[in-house]
Amino acid sequence: MLALSRRGPDPPKRTGADTRATYLINKAAYLDYPKALDAGRPIATGVIEGACRHLVKDRMNITGARWGLQGAETILKLRALPSNGDFNEYMRHHLTQERRRVHEPRYLNKSIPQAA
Repeated sequence: MLALSRRGPDPPKRTGADTRATYLINKAAYLDYPKALDAGRPIATGVIEGACRHLVKDRMNITGARWGLQGAETILKLRALPSNGDFNEYMRHHLTQERRRVHEPRYLNKSIPQAA
């Protein structure tokens, strides 16, 4: 095992730490940010953190909120729609499906009469 993770809890309790430490050691050559910046390579952590804050934290981290996995996933998908430019297409699809599901079954031949 890795010397770094041996300082922690007993082996059964450190499985996750060992896995993560192994990953970091195996990827160490790619994690030298100062060297990458000196070579002119972009480091996208700021962009990624900003996107996570925009999509996740600003909505999920409100006082008193309780999220289950399914509800949180649904909210995140809905929050992503305006950001990726798919909101209008999604709303057209959603309204079409709602009409088909809720209204059409109530009328003969699925024909909704026009208001007079």
